[in-house]
Amino acid sequence: MTKNDAESRLIIAEAGAIPYLAETLYSSSHDSQDNAAATLLNISISSRAPLMSTRGLLDAISHVLRHHATNSSPSAVQSSAATLYSLLVDDSYRSIIGAKRDIAYSLIEIIKRPNSPPRSIKDALKALFGIALFPLNRAGLIDLGAAGALFSLVLKDGRVGIVEDTTAVIAQIAGCEESESAFWKVSGVKVLEDLLDVGTGSSERTKENAVGALLNLVRCGGGGVMREVKEMRPGAVEGIKDVRENGTAKGKSKAIALLKAVEGGAKKWDFAV
Repeated sequence: MTKNDAESRLIIAEAGAIPYLAETLYSSSHDSQDNAAATLLNISISSRAPLMSTRGLLDAISHVLRHHATNSSPSAVQSSAATLYSLLVDDSYRSIIGAKRDIAYSLIEIIKRPNSPPRSIKDALKALFGIALFPLNRAGLIDLGAAGALFSLVLKDGRVGIVEDTTAVIAQIAGCEESESAFWKVSGVKVLEDLLDVGTGSSERTKENAVGALLNLVRCGGGGVMREVKEMRPGAVEGIKDVRENGTAKGKSKAIALLKAVEGGAKKWDFAV
């Protein structure tokens, strides 16, 4: 992005165009909706505050996402999800956006829908990840059925990038007390175990995410999760060791803590990473 591009976006924002663009998201014309959504995405990259201060903007974005399967154009849905992710880069907005249950619900519905375009799924996953970065949003996502939708996507979609982004969200939502029951209902620990198994061929990022998810479950869950983790098959334990040896700095520290749980020598404070 050039300096002129940034200045142009700021001029658009300051000119009061954002309310008009937000209103246009309700348009029945796909061309008008597409142009408005794309322009809002461009503005969000460098001018987040004017967007968040515009009354009704999040409701307009929610409208586009809510009608992803009917009236909204795929391009507008993708741009709207990407705009949310751009806004969620600012951690001060995560609680505000996360409190909009219609937005979270619609993002989950996008990843559940079999014929959602891959780009829309990825942008929805990134927005969900941003929402889940705020700890108090995680229980709400669980309540809306995020665990089932995410694990279903892992099992049904073999594309590496999708699986990586999905497991990144799973690792975040695992960090709340409500996750234990929700993960148990969808055999989440077993799915994560499969992803870690060296015979599965998961990417390094996916394995790191699986380690992070299991560690968060152990930290926030009860004895049932601990028993499942301790009973993981050797191939999955080797996957954790691989992250310990070859992962990123964060991944290595999480793998070390998780291995302590697997080997039975962990204390509660070992999980505070």
